[in-house]
Formats: sequence, C-alpha cells, structure tokens
Amino acid sequence: MRLSKTLGDAVVALTATVLLPIAAGTASAAPASALSPSGTSADGSKIVSSAPGDDRTVKLQVYSAAMDKNIEIDVQRPADTSAPAPVLYLLNGAGGGEDSATWQKQTDVLNFLSDKNVNVVQPVGGQFSYYTDWRDPDPKLGVNKWKTFLTEELPPLIDRALNTNGRNAIAGLSMAGTSVLQLPIAAPGLYQSVASYSGCAQISDPLGYNFVNTVVAAGGGDSANMYGPQGDPMWAANDPYVHADQLRGVNLYISSGSGLPGPWDTLDGTHTLPGVGGLANQVTVGGTLEAATNYCSHNLQAKLGQLGIPATFNFTPTGTHSWGYWQDDLKNSWPVLAAGLGLPA
Repeated sequence: MRLSKTLGDAVVALTATVLLPIAAGTASAAPASALSPSGTSADGSKIVSSAPGDDRTVKLQVYSAAMDKNIEIDVQRPADTSAPAPVLYLLNGAGGGEDSATWQKQTDVLNFLSDKNVNVVQPVGGQFSYYTDWRDPDPKLGVNKWKTFLTEELPPLIDRALNTNGRNAIAGLSMAGTSVLQLPIAAPGLYQSVASYSGCAQISDPLGYNFVNTVVAAGGGDSANMYGPQGDPMWAANDPYVHADQLRGVNLYISSGSGLPGPWDTLDGTHTLPGVGGLANQVTVGGTLEAATNYCSHNLQAKLGQLGIPATFNFTPTGTHSWGYWQDDLKNSWPVLAAGLGLPA
C-alpha cells in the first residue's frame, strides 16, 4: 500500500518532526523540600538522590538494578500534599525526554495538571527503546529493561517516597503511545487508566513492524535486539493489538489525527517547526506518520469493539504527528485518566 512505501522515510525524520520551538514550564515559587530516599527494594533498586526544583517539582535519581544505572525522574507534586494522591506516569516520545521534545518544553500540560491532586512522574531516558525489555543489549542503545523498571522497580519506590494512594495512570505519545498499551498488559492492575496519543498498537503486523523497526533504526539501534528478527514470536507476544483482550477493565483513551494539515500546522505557528521548510516537513513527514498511527488505532478500535471492551476514541479529521495535537489530546483525555485516578474530571 502507498502508506507502507513512504513510512520508512517518514520515520527516519521523526526526531526532527517533533522538536518544536516552544517552551512552557510550571509556575515556580520557593524551593520544595527534597524527598527522603525510602530504602532499597529487594531487587536492589533505590532512590539515590532527591533535589528540589521549585515549590512543586523534585528531581530524583533512581537506580535501576535491571539496567545497572541511574534514571532521572522528574516529579510534579499534587496541588494538595496533605493527603495521599495518585500518580500519572507521563512518557515522552522517541527522544525519551533526553532532548528538547518533551512535555515540559513543548506543551503547557504541566500547568494544566498543576491544580489537580496528582503526582506527575516523568522518566528521563529510554531513547528509541519503546520502553520495553530488550532480549539483548544493543551496541548503540545499550541495555534496555524499561518494562521491568516501569512496572516493578519504580512504582514501589515512588509510592513510598511520595506517599501515594496506590492508584496509577499512564499516558504517552508516538513511540510511547505504543508502550502505554503494552505496560498494562505486562502488569495487570498496576494502571487504572491509559491514554495513548498517536501510537501504533499493531507491532507484529507488517506495517507496525516497519514503523517500530524504523523508529529504532533512527536512533542507531537494531530492533532484532529488542524482539528478534521480523516474525519472531516475541513481536506477537508484545503486541497490544494481539493481546487487546487483556486491556479489559482499564479506562482507555486512544487518539490519532488523520495526517491531513490541521489548526496546529501553520507557518511559524506555536507548535510548528520554523519556516517554510519546517511547515513542509511537519505536513509531509508528520502527516505520513500520523496516517500510519491512524490506521493502527482504527484497527485497535475495531478489535476492542469485537471484544466488547469500552474505550474512548478521539479521531480527528485533520492533524499531523506533532505537539499541538498531543497537548490537546492530554487535556481531552483528562476525564478518562481522572476516572481511574479517582479524581474529578
């Protein structure tokens, strides 16, 4: 099909497409107190250090025993810290939050969440990893055991350090839009709500495999080190579409644009790459990427419908693979996330 012929070239340009020129941060005030490290888990994972940012933010360094390295965790505390609050795990795209393509720098969503009684937890790391456990170390991307980190190592440490109430949600875009559908299947009951923005669930389907393989290759990695060569059973074993029945009971929000230019695709717009070339890149490359995720997401909608699993879908008639739409999506998904977190919509 025409889409599959152009997908590879589009994904190679993925990083350029999502590096958009805005900066939006949270309101700052007096420094918050650092959190006290809360012991070491049985597997050896632990909070190594805690440094306050402003009155609401804290940076943690968390040692992952599975990956044998420290991972930065950016935390925004709830509006009211007098009582235990839930956690929203917020994942970035292909850059893993290690570049300028982050929720903090490209959107105002932390401001949007600042009046909510929720801990917002953002891991920094995992470039081009799909936040999953790789079968082998990769010469370029190293050891990736992100599924273990996000489902086994990090949550108990966060729960103790932040005095949470045990309710969790997870949201992610693009690459992480796939990951946030995998993780609740890998760890049943951990997340009560999931929001996937412009993700592709069908990773063992030829189009989905091509999408994942090319994203990983754009970062210099080899997806054979992730799940093996194309057709290896590990691809189907980690495919959220194949295992969609295991999403039953989770509050689901799934969104995608059509790939056609929309309101955030304007010359030198707030969420548009600069100049005529930037707009052309966003419309062509970003349009192709979004058309691919739109295809995957519609197929997931059909599969969930066949299984009788309810979900909220937001398919817009326009929209490219870019930050303005993801900012809108997070805000639109808040009622679904809040439902699982036990918070007002």
